[in-house]
Amino acid sequence: MTTTSTTTQDSTRRLFRVAAFVEAVSWGGLLIAMFFKWVVQDDPNSGAQGGVPIMGPIHGVLFVGYVLATLTAARRLGWTPRTTVVALAASIPPFCTAIFEVIANRRGLLRGE
Repeated sequence: MTTTSTTTQDSTRRLFRVAAFVEAVSWGGLLIAMFFKWVVQDDPNSGAQGGVPIMGPIHGVLFVGYVLATLTAARRLGWTPRTTVVALAASIPPFCTAIFEVIANRRGLLRGE
């Protein structure tokens, strides 16, 4: 393996790990904002949106970033179509991107093997 391909794989691995983590954190922020909007607030239909208008777009951008990082990792690290679909599906339930990242790292999927 050349230094260039090693550097590319290292940067891809780092990009994917960061994207998975920040997407999971943004899910948490959005869930907290929704909790305050719908549970803590006296009248959820009062028009007060709490932090949802702030966290919603932030999570949306980070979600798209995770999808792009996943597709990049799949191509550069040689993931199978099944692994790619599982990684993409992990973006839907809260916090599963971080869980997938840990599992993928343990199985060597982030090393391009």
